[in-house]
Amino acid sequence: MSQAVISQIAVGMPQDYGTPGATDPMDKPWNTGFFKQPVSGEISLKTLGLAGDGVADEVNHGGPDKAVLCYSAEHYPIWRNEFQQIDSIAQRIAVEDFTWGAFGENLTIEGLSEDSVCLGDIFDVGTAQIQVSQPRQPCWKLGRRWRMKQLTALAVSTGRMGWYVRVLKEGTLSAGQEVRLVERPLADWPVARLNELFYHDRHNVQDAEIMADCPLLAEAWRGEFRKRIEKLNR
Repeated sequence: MSQAVISQIAVGMPQDYGTPGATDPMDKPWNTGFFKQPVSGEISLKTLGLAGDGVADEVNHGGPDKAVLCYSAEHYPIWRNEFQQIDSIAQRIAVEDFTWGAFGENLTIEGLSEDSVCLGDIFDVGTAQIQVSQPRQPCWKLGRRWRMKQLTALAVSTGRMGWYVRVLKEGTLSAGQEVRLVERPLADWPVARLNELFYHDRHNVQDAEIMADCPLLAEAWRGEFRKRIEKLNR
């Protein structure tokens, strides 16, 4: 694996957006912490996330297993190129604005992707230590942020969704620092394979059972696999 580096760190607290009484669904009031702002200098990382970062929906977002959202810097040129091929999208947004942080991630990382990151991977970054806990499961807010309802489905179909990490050791970090792999307990389970199993390979009971019993996978995802197994075994 080539050296991985933090391209950008971004945080943001939930805020209100939209216009009361708006008729366009994209303009109606909503509250979200999706709009992250870049951080300059050193920032503290705790068990529940980065200093100054928060979520609006605490039922479906946040918590120890989703302390920090990571996204590959290499995905952005691909997205911009694809958007330029779709006139309806290119006319709606300034494609050049679709860059680091556009997916609401906290850490934009160069040198890592869903194909090269595995469930359970442990990384040292700054004085902190993090562990990959689950793939990112994009919700409707991604499409709302960019006024592109189809963006969430596009992310799922391409697998370019990102991944979450839990914090094993609190510390400080800053942009430009190396993200150094120190342990890989599940080399056979890259995030891309988990995405495939979760979204597409839905009749694969054997792998679903493996993940349902995997202590390194976030409990929410383990629960989803348990429910799937129960349904398939009826």
